[in-house]
Amino acid sequence: MSDQEHVLQVGTGWVPADLAINAFGLISPDNIFGSVGDLRLLPDRNSVVDIPSDSAIPGVRVYLADQVLPDGSPWNCCPRTFLRQALRDLREQTGLQLAASFEHEFMVRDSPLTAPFSFARFRSGEPFGTDFVQLLDGTGLNPDSWLPEYGAGQYEVTLGAANGLIAADRAILLRELVRDLARRRGLRVTFAPLLEPGGVGNGVHVHLFLRDAEGGPAFWDPGRPGRLSRLGARFAAGILQHAAALTAVTAPSVASFLRLVPHRWSAGGIFLADRNREALLRICPLVSLGGRDPAGQLRLEYRGCDATANPWLVLGILVRAALEGIRHDYTEPVVFSEAATDVDLASVPALPKSLEEALAALEADATVRSWFHPDLLATHLSVKRSELATVAHLDEAGRCHAIADVY
Repeated sequence: MSDQEHVLQVGTGWVPADLAINAFGLISPDNIFGSVGDLRLLPDRNSVVDIPSDSAIPGVRVYLADQVLPDGSPWNCCPRTFLRQALRDLREQTGLQLAASFEHEFMVRDSPLTAPFSFARFRSGEPFGTDFVQLLDGTGLNPDSWLPEYGAGQYEVTLGAANGLIAADRAILLRELVRDLARRRGLRVTFAPLLEPGGVGNGVHVHLFLRDAEGGPAFWDPGRPGRLSRLGARFAAGILQHAAALTAVTAPSVASFLRLVPHRWSAGGIFLADRNREALLRICPLVSLGGRDPAGQLRLEYRGCDATANPWLVLGILVRAALEGIRHDYTEPVVFSEAATDVDLASVPALPKSLEEALAALEADATVRSWFHPDLLATHLSVKRSELATVAHLDEAGRCHAIADVY
């Protein structure tokens, strides 16, 4: 048996307290695991990615892994298992399946000054851009688009939609591929929500596609507002109902909520809208060019996320929230048109104003708390509060810089 095959069968050692390491590399002081316990990191054979050698830098084979107990049974605090179980419950309870795509923004620091969205920006990113797209294509991550964005040195990359667990796996891998290639090219990149308090932010937009048991589009109904089916409206209602608590997982850094405010083109409130980039949930535009069928295109875009979040937990709680809306038939949300004004939106609920508020909302929402094993929830709260304590002495600019250096 090869060494690789041995590791694929039995994994490698891991420690529960590793889950309690915060963004700044410190174990949260009140982590519930202490110094005891043992786990295995069990690689998923289907997650393999080969990063080719590059000059003097050797290639590497990467596997994503589940955190399991030494006998191979699931560990209640594994984020990847959290998502897998949520997707299984969605399928078993409703017959529905979720596909998703993560749209990332990041900045190449110290880039030449170029105009937003410009060809000059696009070309100034070479040869990194071409190398990056080729790397995504060669590793099977299915790149959809790569383009210059609004902020200084900012770019956007979107991957093609994939079934739920694969989509989250690809989001994890994409971030590491960006950082690894940038290091090899002598570049500094950051996915941080903000580099400066008033600056342009980096978001992660999560595109959600719902399919019925036959694989047909479950969001589509041309006779309803936004062409969103009643099932789709209930799906959205669950996310909106629990939105404040969800942001404690989807935007979990001390800088995240400086970005999630009105008139920042991020998420200005808790509402559903047709083609409005201020909405927490947006119905994306449909393309009819070339005779394309709009039904399969219809998707919901969750805009209250950034790359300080764990994609497995993000997609898992969005599925759980949507499932609540479907199962309990929450009141259908209003679908605001893209013509909606500030006056029209004046009554929509606001997002939390800080990570502290979001964590409090998470603790106060008994439904959202119930989705987590108590140890996983306690660890998330502990890690986030230890990060808050680490930067408590800094002003807003200092907090943004600290997060930018980490992410």
